[in-house]
Amino acid sequence: MNYNWNWGVLWQSTGVGSELYWHWLLKGFGWLLVVGGSAWVIALVVGFVLGVMRTLPSKLAQNIAATYVNIFRNAPLLIQLFIWFYVVPTLLPDGVRAWWFSLSFNTTAVMSASIGLGLFTAARITEQVRTGIESLPKGQANAGFALGFTTAQTYRYVLLPQAFRVILPPMSSELTNCFKNASVASLVGVAELISQTKTISEYTQNNFEVYTFTTVLYLVFNLALILGMTALEKKLRIKGQISGQGGAT
Repeated sequence: MNYNWNWGVLWQSTGVGSELYWHWLLKGFGWLLVVGGSAWVIALVVGFVLGVMRTLPSKLAQNIAATYVNIFRNAPLLIQLFIWFYVVPTLLPDGVRAWWFSLSFNTTAVMSASIGLGLFTAARITEQVRTGIESLPKGQANAGFALGFTTAQTYRYVLLPQAFRVILPPMSSELTNCFKNASVASLVGVAELISQTKTISEYTQNNFEVYTFTTVLYLVFNLALILGMTALEKKLRIKGQISGQGGAT
């Protein structure tokens, strides 16, 4: 195979001012953090609200949350991003639409990708929250009501703190998936990590090296997220409860 290996490719000049290729990769990683982080915040807020709604006595609340989950979880993520980027802006009120299209292309792409990915991930978190709450003994809720708590107080002080500990392990995987799925944002114009990697590989033709660097960057970042979530899980773990490490002492 006639291939010119060059592991120092990222330290070569791009030809644009004093920028090196690793600067482009770092910029792409920065946009990945923006899209993934924004989407994760949206997913947590919407997911927890809908997850609680799925366990309320109200059939209306259950049906609204279930409908959301069925739509957003079963429609392909890429289709949802395209809808948020190409379709939704045209349906906005005139004033909002004018403001939207006055923004830069990358800004609107980042906002659309963050909203689309956030709402997609929220559907998955909704089910995890529902499962976590339903896994608790029914006596927990009854005890809250017996103490005179309202429904909101029972969820706030009794159910959600315990359910949160239950769903932390699957949420670790969901967190890494959220940032990995952020790579799809490149298809609506976000200059994130994958987009920059493709550009660098096309400019340099050192495909193997460039994609290897990007893969290592993803691995290191996702492992750091997992370690952080694992540390949080251990910190919040109640000994003898939901730990799987023996009974209480």
